[in-house]
Amino acid sequence: MTERTYVTEQHLSRFKTIIGDAYVLYDEDTRTHYGHDETEALSFPPEAVLKPRTAFEISEILKICNKDHIPVTPRGAGTGLSGGALPCLGGILISTERMNSILQIDEQNLQVITEPGVITEVLQDAVKSKGLFYPPDPASRGYCSIGGNIAENSGGPKAVKYGVVKDYVLNLEVVLPGGVIIWTGANVLKNVTGYDLTQLIIGSEGTLAIITKIVLKLIPFPKYDLLMLVPFHSLEKAGEAVSAIFKAGFTPSALELIEIDALRIVSDPEFRTANNTAIPLTEETKAHLIIEVDGNHQETLMTEMEAISELLTHYDCGEIYFAEDEQQKATLWALRRKVAEAVKLKGYTIEEDTVVPRAALPALIKGVKVLGEQYGFHAVCYGHAGDGNLHIRIKKEGTANSREDPEMVKSLRALFKLVKDLEGTISAEHGIGLVQKGYMDIVMNDTHFQLMRGIKKVFDPHNILNAGKIFD
Repeated sequence: MTERTYVTEQHLSRFKTIIGDAYVLYDEDTRTHYGHDETEALSFPPEAVLKPRTAFEISEILKICNKDHIPVTPRGAGTGLSGGALPCLGGILISTERMNSILQIDEQNLQVITEPGVITEVLQDAVKSKGLFYPPDPASRGYCSIGGNIAENSGGPKAVKYGVVKDYVLNLEVVLPGGVIIWTGANVLKNVTGYDLTQLIIGSEGTLAIITKIVLKLIPFPKYDLLMLVPFHSLEKAGEAVSAIFKAGFTPSALELIEIDALRIVSDPEFRTANNTAIPLTEETKAHLIIEVDGNHQETLMTEMEAISELLTHYDCGEIYFAEDEQQKATLWALRRKVAEAVKLKGYTIEEDTVVPRAALPALIKGVKVLGEQYGFHAVCYGHAGDGNLHIRIKKEGTANSREDPEMVKSLRALFKLVKDLEGTISAEHGIGLVQKGYMDIVMNDTHFQLMRGIKKVFDPHNILNAGKIFD
């Protein structure tokens, strides 16, 4: 980046004038807390943490930082898994946690206007109370924020039927690195008025602008949903079954895969969940699929579930378990959402967010196990099998972080080469951030990098905003 300036007492004084003394923090505990997210065991404390309340306040802060070349790291709820919110160059961290109001639910036009610090589940519950539905639901939806979801283009289990965040964002208010505030589009369903700046910001990981208001499209909430749990005697067969379901003409609202090692960990009594015995485990079981269908006609859904269950009998599955009531559904989903937390506590600290065409899932799963034997690591697999998105959690004794560990780098390059050979790519919903940028050359060439650097330079000529992420 352009030669940087360190944060001085004069800077802190000016920041306090803009947002108030209580929201400019630089004590060691605060700096340490905001110096990490959920990425491995990495820590990069900022020089100061700022908690603005309005777009105008962010604008005034960025004007100072842009003029003096102070690095700025935007942060939502700190649930990221690629290091996107880590202040790896120091400088200031801008937290949007105080920008946490739902501004308007427009029932007539099926839209909601929200600030970025609103927790995803809070927004979902608010619109559900009006009979409306915002489908993107990351596993961390109970504590991740809408702004962070947009920065990473998050998905979650419902993405298989309903799409990811980008499919619901109509318009964004953002603050550019120089302090200018703009809206990127319009609150309409169609818009080809010039380049699509809204979609450019989505998934840009806070490197181009800071999001301050969001207009989201909503849909009516489906009246019914049915859920079943299907055990398989082979991990590869479970992967094959995923492709077969879609080939047969079915589109589940969720289709999740959890392999047996991950199931055992999350079901262990030492890891506290709502019900550790919700998923029956046997020696023959190698994986489970969680399959959900939803819609407005219950009889149609029951017929669909019966047809799917009949199809799965051809893929070496065990006894199929149907959730009988809302409590059983909630218990199963709670276990699925806690998998990442549970396996991390068991030492699987390195998570990769790969995605391949659905039909390539069995080859990817098999390849991961082969690479584990070859490179001396153990991996557990789970994720959004319905859209080919496999989360791979890795444990290697004595290695807590993948970043700059030569053996782990070698292993991951082999893994990502496999993903590329299967016509996939290295991140589906977690982003590139800090820890994946060293692998971008596997899936992109010099032309890609030249274009992305050119876009970055137009938005951020002094390279102050989340510098050091995605690419150098």
